[in-house]
Amino acid sequence: MPRAAALLLLLPLLAACRAERPAAQADTPPRARPVQVAEVVLAPARAESAYTGVVRARREVDVGFRAAGRIAERLVEVGEAVRAGQPLARLDPTDLALAQRAAEADLAAAEAQSRQAANDAARSRALLTAGHVAAAFDDQRQATARAAAERAASARAALDLARNRLSYATLTAPSDGVVTAMLAEAGQVVPEGQPVLRLADPAERELLVRVPEAALPLLAGTEAAEVRFWARPEAAFTATVREVAPQADASLRTYAVRFALAAAPDWVALGMTGTVRLSRAEEPVATLPLAALHDRGAGPMVWRVLGDRVQAVPVRVASLSETTVQVAGALRPGEQVVALGPQLLDPSSRVRVVQTRLAATLR
Repeated sequence: MPRAAALLLLLPLLAACRAERPAAQADTPPRARPVQVAEVVLAPARAESAYTGVVRARREVDVGFRAAGRIAERLVEVGEAVRAGQPLARLDPTDLALAQRAAEADLAAAEAQSRQAANDAARSRALLTAGHVAAAFDDQRQATARAAAERAASARAALDLARNRLSYATLTAPSDGVVTAMLAEAGQVVPEGQPVLRLADPAERELLVRVPEAALPLLAGTEAAEVRFWARPEAAFTATVREVAPQADASLRTYAVRFALAAAPDWVALGMTGTVRLSRAEEPVATLPLAALHDRGAGPMVWRVLGDRVQAVPVRVASLSETTVQVAGALRPGEQVVALGPQLLDPSSRVRVVQTRLAATLR
């Protein structure tokens, strides 16, 4: 009985000890997590992109006949160099010659009528002076003579036009250039003004590139670009942006950009394929381990180590590799960021630095 009574007295004391132990553990601060950190080293960065284009002439023109008819023959081939005034193609001149003959006949008839009317007007003026006819009769004869003279002038202009149209049966080169495309063949009936061939001036060559709308800001800050051609990739040339299309292509939704090739050698031929590389200086970036990057639903971020605490820093990803990431943001040289396991931390976490990884060892 005495032993049982002693045990009953000790039970309340044991219960009190057990109740106090969780409270004491709750007051104990969380242990600091050991973390690896990477030191921030900022380096200049450049935004770069490459686009492929085709060499085109700065000045191209679609040449067509100034008269309608059937093409009798074409005198040049695609790729042939031509001189200004050189015949390129000919129309069948039969209909145009008939039109000229009809205009000549109309002019002869109009001139005959004009001479007859002029003689009638002269006689009417003489009769009016002698008092044998009324003034109204003479006015009618004078008006008829003037109308006949105007019809003769109109017929003369029509004849000149018919002669010009007959001369248009031979299509000539408006300037020196190279034939880059044939748009019609012999035997085809073409209306007036329809393009028959395309003529390009190879003296000034450009690289025509189509870029997406995301590349327009990069173009705005680019003064010069590097161009390399697939035919000779070892040779690099400097090109400048000459023209940016003000509107996107309706089907491709891209913008046509022309780069002027000021010092292109003779082997850079029309139609060659080249690659233009654009670059622009941007804000400095820090190279960190890929494992340091984290996203908690508000965009990419890293943990900055401040003593034994961490602070979330939003960053912008500039580039990614298999093991590293280049980021830009509110980071300063010499700061430390968590390099491994950022998903295990939160703003209330305590950390303890156990290893520092330099940028040269990030792999």
